[in-house]
Amino acid sequence: MQPIDALVDALKKLEGSYAIAVLLEDSLVAARDPYGFKPLVIGERGGTYYAASESCALDIVGAKLLRDVEPGEIVVIGAKGVKSLRVRQERCGRCMHCAFEYVYTARPDSIIDGRSVYEARKEMGRRLARKSPCGEADLAAGMPDSGTISAIGYAQAAGTPFEMGVVRNRYVGRTFIQPTQKVRELGVKIKLNPIAGIFKDKKAVIVDDSIVRGTTAERIVSMIRNCGAAEVHLRIASPPVLHPCRYGIDTRKEETLAAVRMTLDELCKKVGADSLDYLTEEDLVAAIGLPEDKLCTACFTGKYLEG
Repeated sequence: MQPIDALVDALKKLEGSYAIAVLLEDSLVAARDPYGFKPLVIGERGGTYYAASESCALDIVGAKLLRDVEPGEIVVIGAKGVKSLRVRQERCGRCMHCAFEYVYTARPDSIIDGRSVYEARKEMGRRLARKSPCGEADLAAGMPDSGTISAIGYAQAAGTPFEMGVVRNRYVGRTFIQPTQKVRELGVKIKLNPIAGIFKDKKAVIVDDSIVRGTTAERIVSMIRNCGAAEVHLRIASPPVLHPCRYGIDTRKEETLAAVRMTLDELCKKVGADSLDYLTEEDLVAAIGLPEDKLCTACFTGKYLEG
């Protein structure tokens, strides 16, 4: 059996979420699971082909984005050109593109399944401002990096000045996926630093992309209050994360999720904010701009592929 045949045979037996690129001796293979959970794109520059999890990687090397790998598709690129195979003989009737990619995971300069991540996040912020305004706020600031763009949208829709009020340490990774609470808390402390002069005596709206365990929210609200803020209002540009992800995000235990353990009022009190509110699922789907039946929102709704 040839390596490509073995790979195709293995993928036909594989269940779950995957987006893979394999370099064989004479070809490049890119494959996406039948439901299209995770993004995967093909690009080209000067006759050389590229496969990447996000389109921004193609921009960096000067390659042109050709297209997304379709759900259930195996793209084989070799000396004889580009060939498209399918994990299943017929297209799956349902797509499950991960909504959390648009909320948090993906870079804002990427285009996923035809939708700009930047524009989706900004629209989340606009809709959040209309759904949950904070009257006469002095400023709106985002939690870098993924909350910043939603904060811009919030500020635009609310008519509130936007400030880059929180600075991120670029050398610290994502905190909610760290293995222990102690490490997560330390990560937040060295990852984020508010600019004191911006918040002093101000009524501030802080926009974040999501609350998973609540570690970042609690710490940053405390830090902003220590900068002398008069009020701190927290706005979340996605619905409450109520269910673990079964498709690749490390939120396996439901009891670790802040919105499961506490009511909205309890969580607001826990993080120390003057008010707390979330975007609705309907507004999230509308902001992303893809049909609801093409998105996986299981971490918000509990509607898993398996039922």
